[in-house]
Amino acid sequence: MLLRWCASLLALAASLLAQPAGAATVQVHPGQDLQAAITAAAPGDTVEVQRGHYRVNLRIDKALTLRGVGRPTLSGGQVGDTIRITASDVVVEGLIVRDSGHSLKDQNAGIYVYPGAHRAVVRHNELTYNLFGLWIEKANDVRVLHNTITGLRDVNSSQRGNGVQLYNTTGARIEGNHISFVRDALYVDVSHHAVFRGNRLHHSRYGTHYMNSYYNLWEDNDTYANRGGLALMEVRDQVVRNNRAYNNSDHGIMLRTLQDSVIENNVVDGNNRGFFIYDVEYITLRGNLVARNTVGVHLSAGSKNNQVDGNDFIANREQVRYVGARDERWGTRRGNYWSNYLGWDRDGNGVGDVPYEANDMVDRLTWRHPAIKLLLASPAVQALRLVGQQFPVLRVPTVVDPQPRMQPNQPQRNFQRDTQPSPH
Repeated sequence: MLLRWCASLLALAASLLAQPAGAATVQVHPGQDLQAAITAAAPGDTVEVQRGHYRVNLRIDKALTLRGVGRPTLSGGQVGDTIRITASDVVVEGLIVRDSGHSLKDQNAGIYVYPGAHRAVVRHNELTYNLFGLWIEKANDVRVLHNTITGLRDVNSSQRGNGVQLYNTTGARIEGNHISFVRDALYVDVSHHAVFRGNRLHHSRYGTHYMNSYYNLWEDNDTYANRGGLALMEVRDQVVRNNRAYNNSDHGIMLRTLQDSVIENNVVDGNNRGFFIYDVEYITLRGNLVARNTVGVHLSAGSKNNQVDGNDFIANREQVRYVGARDERWGTRRGNYWSNYLGWDRDGNGVGDVPYEANDMVDRLTWRHPAIKLLLASPAVQALRLVGQQFPVLRVPTVVDPQPRMQPNQPQRNFQRDTQPSPH
């Protein structure tokens, strides 16, 4: 009992020591000088901004909380950054932050988190009509949580900034944000050990443009109505799981120069290309639903040594578009499901008795002459497919699944689809 009482006393003492002595709450009303209140505040104080409109270009250079009460609006007047954070341990919450400058050269942002401003927290804000919503540079363990970020809707994509830009960071958590009408909703460069979860990213060039970054988790995000959904480029050691990429005018998920990663249980539906896989090695691609894309998977540039198993390829106009010098074997452990597989399963074990070959002679004929699809179940067309397999001169290198599944590996998951076309 004495030991338990001592432990509780120590915990209480540690909690009291962690709190700034004499932390105060300062209220600012419309017409008052918000910057002066921040300048006068002590580290650890809370500055509460009451509902109203404030024309400011704030600089926060000490650890404090800037909190909106009743959703006040902070406008930068289209000059510079609306809020600039230069100190560690700053919290910004409950505000409408808008009207940064429009200089791409100066990287104007609604909220600019400067190098060294570690552990900044930006949550439950609305950032609108800024060039960049959030620019975060060389600041570690930043939290960007449950914000709505909308860019410059009335200008071309190339003249917009990004929704959230991460550069040279470690340990960021970007969760629950709704980002649209920017250049790239999330732009991630040289940023490691980050978590991106539960974001909705749409009507932009890329939902996410992601480069030179390692050991990150991309989970439960929606990317739709963009030019490209998720683009992973020059990265390794990624986990991409339980996401939905749909109705993007180019690709759902691009994997380019990627190694040692797991891509699993994603829904990639209704894009021009579901997966675009280029120069990828030693990844695991499993449990994904790839459905109703013009091309299910575009595979090229020496992508090999990958484990592709347990995926469902359903109703893609072209299941696989493969550019290579030799066959690529997928499904060597448990097989994939192919909705256009015409083989049989005499022993009833759920696995096709003949391998599935993408882009065989029959596939190529049906692309040129769609009316042939009326005859796909006929013995003559099946015989033609077997002839193509037996005579190498009639076939080209392709993806081969030696044990295709006769039924989908998982039930098709339902999700809300945005029917608006991509602006690009």
